[in-house]
Amino acid sequence: MNTLRVTGGRVLRADGRVTESDVTIDRDAGTIVAVGDEAVESGERAESGETADETLDADGGLVIPGLVNAHTHVAMTLLRGYADDKPLDPWLREDIWPAEAELTPDDIEAGAELGVLEMIRSGTTAFADMYFAMDRVADVVDRAGLRARLGHGVVTVGKDDADARADVEESLAVATELDGAADGRIRTAFMPHSLTTVGEEFLREGVAAAREADVPVHLHANETTDEVDPIVGERGERPIAYADDLDALGPDDFFAHGVHLDGSEIDRLAEAGTAIVHCPASNMKLASGMAPIQRLREAGVTVALGTDGAASNNDLDVFDEMRDAAMLGKLAADDASAVPAAAVVEMATAGGADALDLPGGRIEPGAAADLAVVDLDAPHLTPVHDPVSHLAYAARGSDVRHTVCDGEVLMCDRKVLTLDADAVQERAAAAASDLVDRVGEQ
Repeated sequence: MNTLRVTGGRVLRADGRVTESDVTIDRDAGTIVAVGDEAVESGERAESGETADETLDADGGLVIPGLVNAHTHVAMTLLRGYADDKPLDPWLREDIWPAEAELTPDDIEAGAELGVLEMIRSGTTAFADMYFAMDRVADVVDRAGLRARLGHGVVTVGKDDADARADVEESLAVATELDGAADGRIRTAFMPHSLTTVGEEFLREGVAAAREADVPVHLHANETTDEVDPIVGERGERPIAYADDLDALGPDDFFAHGVHLDGSEIDRLAEAGTAIVHCPASNMKLASGMAPIQRLREAGVTVALGTDGAASNNDLDVFDEMRDAAMLGKLAADDASAVPAAAVVEMATAGGADALDLPGGRIEPGAAADLAVVDLDAPHLTPVHDPVSHLAYAARGSDVRHTVCDGEVLMCDRKVLTLDADAVQERAAAAASDLVDRVGEQ
C-alpha cells in the first residue's frame, strides 16, 4: 500500500469533534485508512506507528474535509468584474448572455483552468459545474486532479425548435459520455438552466431521458421572484410543484438557490430528498433575496453551498460563502442562533458531497481522501478558542496550506502541483481581454 500521512495537526472529525490526530491515506485507493488509532482494512492494516511512504506536515494546522462548491459556472472567471451592480434578469440579458455568445471552447478551457486553480488554492476538492464545452472542462478537471459533477447548461428561450432540441440533446449526450471520466472523479447530470428559461416540452423530454439514463437533474430554481411569478401566474402552482410534475424532483437531484421558497415547497423538497445549493454571495450581489436556510435544514432538506459563477460573486472561495451563509441566515431568520458555525461547515463539506452524490466531505476511515490543511497561526485566526468557529467566520482561502484530492497532493505549502499557476493566469487574462474586445465589436 502506497501511503501518505498527514501529520502533526488537529483534525475535524465527521462527528464535529476536533482531535489531535494523524491521517493515513492509501494513495492507490484514494481513501483514508486511519485517523489516529482508528483504522479500517485496506489491503494492509494501517497502524499509527507504521512508516508512511510520504508525509504532509500539518503542524499548527487544522485538517478539514475538502470543501465542496456545489454550484458554479467555473469558466465565468473570465467575466469576473465585467458587469457588476445589476439585477439578475437585465444582467443576464444585457451583459452575460451576449458575452457568452462570443465564447470559444478555448476561452472556456482557459476560464475553467483559472477557476480550478483558484479552488485548489482555497481548499476546494469537488465542484458542480453547469456551462458549455464541457469536454474541455472535463479535460481541465482531469489534469487538475479535482472531483466534479459536470453538465451542459440548456437554454431554449429565444431558440427555434431545432436549436432548442439540439441543446437538450447535447446536455443528455454530455451526461452519458463524460460520466466516469478522469478515473471516475467526474460524474454528470442533465442540467436545464431553469424552469423559466427552458420550455415545458423540452423539460419533459429531457427529464424523461435523464431518468432513463439514470442521471440526476440540476437546475436553478426560485432564485428570484421573476422565476416564481410567471410559473404561478401561468400554471397556478409553485415552481417546486411544477418541477415535481416534470418528474424533476428526486433524491439524486439538486437545485441551485431556492431563495423564494414557501412552506409547501420546503416540505415537498424534504419529502423528495432533493437538495438545495445555497449561493449567498451571488444572492446578495444580485439582490435576489435571502434563502430560508434555517427552515430548510429544520425540515430535513440537504443544504449545500455554492459560489455561483465568478461574474456574480466575484470569487470561488467557499470560506467566504460559509461566512456569508451564516450571516445572511441569521438575518433571514431574525435569529442570531440560526445557521450556526457548525452548520455552515457541514454545508460546505458533507452537505455538498451528499448533494452532489460524490465521495468526500468527511474525515473518517474508509472515506475518500479529499482534505485540506488550514493554517491557524495568522493574526486573524488568533486566539483559537473554537476552530470550527474560525472556519465559518474568520478563515480565508489564502489560509489553506495543503490540498489533497483522491489521495493525491494537489497543493503543498501553497504551491499548486498539478497546474502551472503563472501560465494559467496569463492565458486566462489574455482570453478575457480578447473576449471583451469581441463583444465590443458586436
